[in-house]
Amino acid sequence: MIKTIRVMLISDNKQKTKLFQYANAARFAYNWALGREKENYVKGGKFISDANLRKKFTKLKKTDGYLWLNDVSNNVPKQAIKDACDSYKRFFKGIAGYPKFKSRKYAVPSFYQDNIKIQFTDTHIKVEGFAASKKKNKQKLN
Repeated sequence: MIKTIRVMLISDNKQKTKLFQYANAARFAYNWALGREKENYVKGGKFISDANLRKKFTKLKKTDGYLWLNDVSNNVPKQAIKDACDSYKRFFKGIAGYPKFKSRKYAVPSFYQDNIKIQFTDTHIKVEGFAASKKKNKQKLN
């Protein structure tokens, strides 16, 4: 049986900014991976695995124009690239329609964070990469 925990986050402005930054990084990674897959398909190439796309994305993060991606936990774009590859596979299997690019204006801002990277206490939720401090007890999201 799968259990879920629904949590409502009451965040301040800094934390909301960080949450939107994570969501925008996930949207960017999804659209980037989908663009690479589409470009490869038009050229007649075979499907690019998500492992290869993640390696290319890591190299992309090191270039000057994309240094802002280093402020986000690496699990967020990794999962977004996996989701893009899965949606592309489902299209070719005939299970789903052609995957669409996520819009900044119309898409619901969301991202996936590994549950291993989130720690719950009675009063706080600690999310990886949210605090400027590197001390584990300072990374809090109320």
